Amino acid sequence: MSEQFDVTIIGAGPGGYVAAIRAAQIGLKTAIIERDKNLGGTCLLRGCIPTKELLHSAHVFDLVSDPAEFGVSVEGFRLHFDKVMSRKNKVVNKLAKGVEFLMKKNKITVFKGTGRLEGSGRVTVTDASGQKTDVPTKNVIIATGSAPRLLPGVEIRSPRVVTSDQLLDFDHVPKSMVVLGAGAVGVEFASVFKRFGSEVTIIELLPRLVPIEDEETSAELQKSFRRRKIDVMTNTRFESVVVNENDVEITYTGADGKAGTIRAETLLIAIGRRPVTDGLGLENTKVESDRGYIRVDEFMRTAEPNVYAVGDVVPTPWLAHVASKEGCLAAEHIAGRHPRPINYNLVPNCTYCEPEIGSVGLSEAKAREKGYDVKVGKFPFSALGKAMILGETEGFVKVVSDAKYDEILGVHIMGPHATDLLAEACVALGLEATTEELGHIMHAHPTLSEAVMEAAEAVHGLATSI
Repeated sequence: MSEQFDVTIIGAGPGGYVAAIRAAQIGLKTAIIERDKNLGGTCLLRGCIPTKELLHSAHVFDLVSDPAEFGVSVEGFRLHFDKVMSRKNKVVNKLAKGVEFLMKKNKITVFKGTGRLEGSGRVTVTDASGQKTDVPTKNVIIATGSAPRLLPGVEIRSPRVVTSDQLLDFDHVPKSMVVLGAGAVGVEFASVFKRFGSEVTIIELLPRLVPIEDEETSAELQKSFRRRKIDVMTNTRFESVVVNENDVEITYTGADGKAGTIRAETLLIAIGRRPVTDGLGLENTKVESDRGYIRVDEFMRTAEPNVYAVGDVVPTPWLAHVASKEGCLAAEHIAGRHPRPINYNLVPNCTYCEPEIGSVGLSEAKAREKGYDVKVGKFPFSALGKAMILGETEGFVKVVSDAKYDEILGVHIMGPHATDLLAEACVALGLEATTEELGHIMHAHPTLSEAVMEAAEAVHGLATSI
């Protein structure tokens, strides 16, 4: 190919396709390379979107299972798992086509195949038939994403031992499931399949569920899971698994140091993700890496001139919205726009289990570690009218603030629509608001967002509903 692009993006996930759109919007001649048959990356095809669709179907099924509280009688209902999966595929395919449309709309050239760096200003694409195409380019953005992290010596053997990738293609609901890992992926799938009827056990090496969240959030989630009869085994080390014809036998060492075994139809490995950089040709460049992650500066530049990296291949949070903002940052820097670097202290964390979890900023423990004189305000959803109306009263909003200046340092929400309510907290932290300012803002009644206002007021003992 003779034409030269201003920027070529390798990978069409949320980091890649958003970077491509932003680059095209600001006048750069742009190409994107994707080896999957569809655009959208892990988030759209095997991650955020399909899992959240399953979570919503599980929520609907759960609501129909016990509607008497709302004065509704439902008879003869049952789960049609094939239709759940069909709807999931429909949503995914529609959104993937939407990404293709955006590429055409923004006049972005799409290459289907595997991209590889061949040296300065040169990328090759190898398609499914093995044919190679040269793509001359001034700049490159690596956005190849991540894949589920595997356990050494443990082979994926669906439907017995699986990652989230295989589980999203199941044609049945397992009678029992062990989830190895209590991060976002683990607790989300535990929520889904428990509501679909599986007997679920979570094994976590660390002392608590969702370890990156505030400790009170973790403790409350564990109580909620136990009420839902999800067995939680923290401080527990996985040792081995034996795969049988109809089940798996898992050996572990418990918190008491004693060995134990558990049998289940399916073992889900949800111990995190790894960056996908194999076959990229990084050895042909000056790009530096650490444990597989590409090193970048505050503008997403690597050590190789004119090569950038964004998303799950760099050591920043594994979140689609982080990748998208990094993609925009890289594209704008390439165009000479002098963009502002990302403040990773203000990344919103969202976990879509039941009940939902959303957080931004410092936890109470982290704030104290940093030397702040901390004041905390909490407000329970059980005291909120809208939560009672919905029949979803678990959880709370917690505001962590600096006693000296009253600045909001962190907001932690567990409860109904927590991931949506979090947006207000992101704005507040981004604008360096105080708890007094947030509490002073009038919130509509009756709404769930009142809990954020009341938690801010509670920092100074002024919450009016408790």
